[in-house]
Order: sequence, then structure tokens, then C-alpha cells
Amino acid sequence: MKYTVPQHDTQELIRQAESFITACYQELGLTEGERDLRLADIREEVQRTGTYRHTGEELAHGARMAWRHNSRCIGRLFWHSLDVIDARRAETVAEVAEALLHHMKHANNGGRIRPVITVFRSEEEQDHAIRIWNHQLIRYAGYPGDGEHPRAGDPASDEFTAVCLKLGWQGTGGDFDILPLVISIGGEEPRCFPIPAGLVQEVPLSHPEILQFTELRLRWYSVPIVSDMCLEIGGIRYPAAPFNGWYMETEIGSRNFGDTDRYNRLPAVADLLGLDRSTNTSLWKDRALLELNRAVLYSFKQAGVSIVDHHTAADQFVRFQEQEKQQGREVSGKWGWLIPPMSPSSTPIWNDNKLRDLQLSPRFVYRKKQQADPGKHEVAEAKGCPFHQSMKSD
Repeated sequence: MKYTVPQHDTQELIRQAESFITACYQELGLTEGERDLRLADIREEVQRTGTYRHTGEELAHGARMAWRHNSRCIGRLFWHSLDVIDARRAETVAEVAEALLHHMKHANNGGRIRPVITVFRSEEEQDHAIRIWNHQLIRYAGYPGDGEHPRAGDPASDEFTAVCLKLGWQGTGGDFDILPLVISIGGEEPRCFPIPAGLVQEVPLSHPEILQFTELRLRWYSVPIVSDMCLEIGGIRYPAAPFNGWYMETEIGSRNFGDTDRYNRLPAVADLLGLDRSTNTSLWKDRALLELNRAVLYSFKQAGVSIVDHHTAADQFVRFQEQEKQQGREVSGKWGWLIPPMSPSSTPIWNDNKLRDLQLSPRFVYRKKQQADPGKHEVAEAKGCPFHQSMKSD
């Protein structure tokens, strides 16, 4: 049964559609006549069906605008280069899984990472709504451990790993087991799709000067593909729209490996360096953090995998601000999310006290913590950066 927008929402949907189409068509250089014809079609379609369908061109530019508008993303200089894959025709979980695997390969591009978003159908047909259970398409499993087995893997994945195990997936119990894709449609039971061996490029970490660094046996996957956020364009929501940019090194070094509630590897790095951990005045955490981030940058570059350091990313954000100013657009930004988690005061963003969160649309919104019921698709204000989540998550 097709979901119909309630009558009292119809005018609001038309208003949002008009706002988007007006901005979109102006940016694409289309004429006022083309805009007006399109708006007339949308009004008629909304009045008749309760919703409307974006053209491929509208979908692509709307997704790029959503990246440009994201107030917590430092990497927006390249918003116009986003590769948009229209997967709205995918009907079954198998077709969705195939599209996701294609996204992984296409985005990785042999290490020369492409910014990519794959957009599945909108949420209007709620009994056929697509849900991707993964936080990221590629992520490592987490094992809490017990009296007989020590904790292993990524603690951020403990809960989702338990779901995968219940669905029949089996890992090695180690630190770097790649989790499967978990997909459901409507109220159906979720299905598990293991990611084929060799599809995920992983980068083993080494250091340009500390040869013993390889003894830590650390590695990370090449491309972060966030898959639990919702894309909103002109009042239409796409609950399944995984997207990626490339990593900033502090996301891996400072957060994924450095955070005490993640892999918590700073003590091991400090011990490898022979640092004094008995006192904070030795600044052992700072020194270990620096060398860990150097190892991430060095290793990704040695492997030919795209990555950016936090100083370059901050400079690129300033260039983005300048470009937007030239276009007469104010940049939406949340300072606490844009400053990097290492040496933030040494970046030009540190003293930028004019940033405002403008709540622009199109936009990405994040899904509240997902419940056991796969049919629940709650969304809220965006709380993550789709392409560089350097402050709060990987």
C-alpha cells in the first residue's frame, strides 16, 4: 500500500519543494520557464499522490547541496565533485546489497578515493522502506570479552556485532574482523550479506622512522562509507543513502585508535616509544598521539590511498568559505565539530567566531539509535559529518 502524505502536510511539502527547485534550477543555470513548468508538475503530483519524485538531475544536485550545507563537515570544498548513484529502482535486499558492494568498489577506486553517494528509494512507501543497519558499510567487529576471552575489536561495534552473530555471521574474534552488510525492507527480518574477501582495501600501519611500529599490528580500511543517515531534499526523505569522502588522518589516529572507548592504543604506542606513562607531565599522550597520526598518514600514502591531514583540511575549509562568499552564500558551520581533535589552535578555524548553524536544506539527518524493530525509522537533526566525522565518530 502506498503511503500518502496527510492533507495538512501537503502545502508544507509543496513549500519545501518550491524552495528546493528554485535554488536548484538557479544553480544549474536553468531558465525561469523551465523552473515554473517543473513546479506546476510537482504541485499537481503532490495534490494527486501526496508526494513527488525527483528527476535524476534534481537528485544529484540536491545530494551535492546537502553535503555543501552540512554544518559539521570540514571537507566541503569538494562538494561539487560528489558522484551520485541513483539506485531508486532497487527492490529486493539482494539488489540493495549488490548496489552497496558496487559503491564500495567504485568509491575505493584502487585507493584514489571518489566521493560517492548511492541513493535508494524515498520513505513514502513505508511498508517497503529500506533500512541499512550498518553505521558504516565497512567497519570492524567488536567483542566485549568475558572471563575466558579478552576484549577484542572495536567497542563501538559491540552491539551491532551481536546482531550480526544472531543472524548467523561468524568472525574470528580478532581485532579486525570486517562486519557483514545487514539489510531489511519494511517489517521483514534483516538479512546478512558478508562482504567478499578482497573487496575491502586495508592499510597496515607502519612509521617512517620507528621500524618497530609494525609490531603493533594495526590496520584500517581505506574508505569511510557512512550508511545510517537520511538524505532530505525538498521535503522528500531518502532513509537509505550511504555516502563517503576520504579520511582525515585524525579520524583514524586520534579517534579510532586513540580514544579510550575505542581501540585505546595510545599506551601501547607510548610503551613502544619508551615514554614515561607514570606522570602526565611527560606529555606521553601527546607524543604518542602525534606519532600515531604520522603513522596513519605515512601508511596511507605508501599504499596509494587518498587521505588528508588536519592542517590541509582546515585550509581547504577556509577556501570553501571564500568560494561560498563569492557566490553570495553564508557557510553553515558548528565550530566544535569543525576544529580537528589534534592541535586545533594551530588551524585557521580556531579563531573563526562567526560560524553559525543555519539549518539549511537539502541536508543530511541522522537516525536515532536504532531499535530491535527493523521497521522503526526515526530521524532527528543531523549530528554527524557525512564526509569527515573528525570530532565525534569515525
